[in-house]
Amino acid sequence: MSDTKAILAIAKKTFDTESEAILHLGSLLDDEFAHAVNCILQSEGRVVISGIGKSAIIASKIVATLNSTGTPAIFMHAADAIHGDLGTIQKDDVVICISKSGNTPEIKMLVPLIKRGGNKLVGMTGNADSFLAKQADFVLNTFVAKEACPNNLAPTTSTTAQLVMGDALAVTLLELRGFSSTDFAKYHPGGALGKRLYLRVADIAANNMRPKVDEDANVRNVIVEISEKMLGVCAVMQGEQIIGVVTDGDIRRMLNKYDNINGLKAKDIMTSNPKTISSDVLAIKALELMQANGISQVLAVDGSKYMGVVHLHNLINEGIL
Repeated sequence: MSDTKAILAIAKKTFDTESEAILHLGSLLDDEFAHAVNCILQSEGRVVISGIGKSAIIASKIVATLNSTGTPAIFMHAADAIHGDLGTIQKDDVVICISKSGNTPEIKMLVPLIKRGGNKLVGMTGNADSFLAKQADFVLNTFVAKEACPNNLAPTTSTTAQLVMGDALAVTLLELRGFSSTDFAKYHPGGALGKRLYLRVADIAANNMRPKVDEDANVRNVIVEISEKMLGVCAVMQGEQIIGVVTDGDIRRMLNKYDNINGLKAKDIMTSNPKTISSDVLAIKALELMQANGISQVLAVDGSKYMGVVHLHNLINEGIL
């Protein structure tokens, strides 16, 4: 079995090597990056990203990031492109070719075909003197001094540099487009992330029962209402106005405080001025309110109108917490 310290030392060396390369990447950033960004912004087409080997995998990830942040993009494998998939590229598309060396056979075959089609070409390469760099309209320099691999062979640091450059491109485009969290939600409707961005208090409250009692309701009716509606709380109403809440905790405190509960009413045991939240705000705001106040339910309102309850368990079930 290998020594623990030796294992951790290898991992740390990898981190150090790659982090140094990323920091150096910033010094390589020049006007070419800005020109490439403006070219994409002004284009009426998509961004087509191509590569071979590990660079192709990075290209796929960059495509996914661009698509989710407001820049339409599509992946085209360099090997497939020269065997029939070149039709992926449309007239107004901007093409990004990713290659560490910039001299792979597939790239050398693909680049002239792209140029012949009249599309703008962005080369992402670690070799400024390569075929790709010399043929590209704009060059994104991803040079790294060495790979994290001890043999300096396996693409490690170089693919990290490509990934970071792709993220820089996507984030720059995102900010220049004014892409907001609302826009982001449109592209991420599924899963916990999407729900944090679009699910509203009203969406949750509408699926719950709406426990409530009149201020003069006797304690037995309060307990029945809380039990039947299964939310651990009920609103105490004065006409149509919320004046308090009774929770499971209030019931327990009542039993500790009073030997005889006969004659007690909802208004005698309620918590006045309960926490409420507007039904039209995001559900994540309800979670923040609960966490800030150490509570597990909050009443949803539309103005002064009682709309229902949001329970912590609802937020857990929706994957927001």
